[in-house]
Amino acid sequence: MKREIESDLLTWKNRREHWPLLLRGARQVGKSFVIEQFGKNHFKNLATVNFELEPEYMACFISLHPSEIIQAISLMKKQPIIPGETLLFLDEIQECPNAIKALRYFKEQMPELHVIGAGSLLEFTLNDADFRMPVGRIQFIYLKPLSFREYLTASGNGELVNLLASATLENKISEPIHQHLLKLLREYFVLGGMPEVLKNYLEESNLTQSQNIQTALLSTYRKDFGKYASRTNHKYLQQLFEKIPVLIGQRVKYSKIDPEARSRELKTAFENLKYAGLIYPIYATTASGLPLISLINEKKIKMIFLDVGLIKRASDLDINLLLQEDLLLMNNGAVAEQFVGQELLAYSNRYEESHLFFWERDKPNSTAEVDFVITVDSRIIPIEVKAGTSRKLKSLQMFMEEKKSKIALRISQLPLEFDGKILSIPLYMISEIERLVKIYGQ
Repeated sequence: MKREIESDLLTWKNRREHWPLLLRGARQVGKSFVIEQFGKNHFKNLATVNFELEPEYMACFISLHPSEIIQAISLMKKQPIIPGETLLFLDEIQECPNAIKALRYFKEQMPELHVIGAGSLLEFTLNDADFRMPVGRIQFIYLKPLSFREYLTASGNGELVNLLASATLENKISEPIHQHLLKLLREYFVLGGMPEVLKNYLEESNLTQSQNIQTALLSTYRKDFGKYASRTNHKYLQQLFEKIPVLIGQRVKYSKIDPEARSRELKTAFENLKYAGLIYPIYATTASGLPLISLINEKKIKMIFLDVGLIKRASDLDINLLLQEDLLLMNNGAVAEQFVGQELLAYSNRYEESHLFFWERDKPNSTAEVDFVITVDSRIIPIEVKAGTSRKLKSLQMFMEEKKSKIALRISQLPLEFDGKILSIPLYMISEIERLVKIYGQ
């Protein structure tokens, strides 16, 4: 399956000055596959070192000198490593912190060699207080599950991707195509964007097998707890992990998760699941200026999970219901909010850590909440995920009045439309938000 991140990797490869790259993302989102395919397709040679499977290679990094490191790896692998021709891939790099430290010296002493590192639990090493990150010498890039747009391409619907990329109010999507896209969207809600699940379904067309793979992935994430948590913390990780399906789109209140537990313990579990890439916080922001992250209330947090298909599986939702009912009403709207948040992350800048925000007004006799807040060309744009055909958008209108916004977004199953202030975007067009806001938000 083709991943859009490949174009970013190719740009990185062709730069005259390229920094060593660390590919970050949760387990099983396809990091190793993407890098190995990229290496095979765009380099004469690919040299892969997997520190988890080949721990003997850690000894190559006792020295931090690139020339000594390359000589040792080359001799052990009986494979030439030639700058400009070879991609050196250091997989599960978190198992060898010295390898991460060595990356800065590759930038300084051997900049012509292309080096990429990746690891399933890399974030725990990078966020360890005792680990000194070689700042300013390494570039990061983030990989997430396949987006809906990538799913369309993988499932042989590339022409629909082109259609969405050119759709406007003046060049509308026809009703039959609109319904067809909603059908494909329902499939994506069931399958999600995990590569192994999609690969199996596209080859076998068997939803039962796909569900079994989703179950196995959830089990894998649970088994990982022991790798980054003490026995005590393991309990709280398990507890929070099991609660995630009912927490999507809700304010996270630790007292409701376990009234007997100390908030500090559950907060630590929350942070660990975030480092593992399994959950993404949605921070409350005043949205009074930029950057939005500087105006957050850390005590007011919502969250989404890694993948909509996994949430569907963890919630044990009936597939038939997902394929029939209003997608925005399923599980009290949680599945739709998961999907929208996941899509917003998928189309964000891959070279930056992504953040999600919501807006909440909490004044006497005047409360309001907007599901998501984003920025487009330094403009703050509110987004409401609205079910059914209801056109009551009180919170959105309150935000626009208070912030003097020229445009707001409503995401639903309705076709693309614009009333002069609120741009209604169908769920399947989240990839086109930035383009549409630039057209109609002037």
